[in-house]
Amino acid sequence: MHTMLISTEELAERLADPTLALFDVRHDLMQPERWGVDEYKKAHISGAAFLHLDNDLSAPTTGTNGRHPLPTPEAAAALFSRVGIDGTKQVVAYDQSTGVFAARLWWMLRWLGHENVAVLDGGFAKWMREGRAVSSDVDTPRATTFAVKRVAPTVNSVGVEASLSRHTLLLVDARAPERFRGDVEPMDPVAGHIPGAVNHPASMNVTPEGVFKPVATLRAEYKALLGGRPHSDVVHHCGSGVTACHNILAMELAGMPGTRLYPGSWSEWIANPARPVAKAAPSAHPRRSSVE
Repeated sequence: MHTMLISTEELAERLADPTLALFDVRHDLMQPERWGVDEYKKAHISGAAFLHLDNDLSAPTTGTNGRHPLPTPEAAAALFSRVGIDGTKQVVAYDQSTGVFAARLWWMLRWLGHENVAVLDGGFAKWMREGRAVSSDVDTPRATTFAVKRVAPTVNSVGVEASLSRHTLLLVDARAPERFRGDVEPMDPVAGHIPGAVNHPASMNVTPEGVFKPVATLRAEYKALLGGRPHSDVVHHCGSGVTACHNILAMELAGMPGTRLYPGSWSEWIANPARPVAKAAPSAHPRRSSVE
């Protein structure tokens, strides 16, 4: 059973396992409609089915609910049933490299109580660097019935706003430092961050090769970020609730499970002009960029 990460070696050994449900969730925020599916059609890990971040792993946008709204539990369960996920399956998700998109599927399944789901460490890029076999066959999973075991708590914009004056939540923003500071904003119409948030770019979770840092390193970095606060205070967000899941996964790897997600994130927050916006230097150190 893999519940957080799986290595390329371990996945290669399991490809013929009938209990494996493998998903390619490659995505490009700057080319959202076709890039992922086109790359999948060119080559993917044998047996993988494709899931689209916008069309499959997000609800319809309304203009006020963010760029990648979280589906309802019922809608997510219907998707998982359609693509062959049930309680017997070991799910593995991969994207092009670091796992920032694969972590969305990981988090959604864990949100609804499916524990046997892991992100491929290093993603398709590592698989290809190692010269492993790929396929261009389009795989269509056999439908089954996904049972929701629980719906883990999240935090909405009302809860975030109510916490600001009381400092009851530690808001961790997974975007790149320059976006957090408000220097640039390539995705959303307003630059800056939620007042009181601290910055921990998702890119800090991985090495330059795109694999997750050692557990001890992740733990030390997140303990420093928390500054003595319990990890149960942490609420993760980013541009639209996707990359934040990567920080949740990293904290779980670091032995800090159960942190929560603000699914609407910055793109929902700024949809209401009455909500406050801050621009300031981030509390975390500058690292490699993460666009989401």
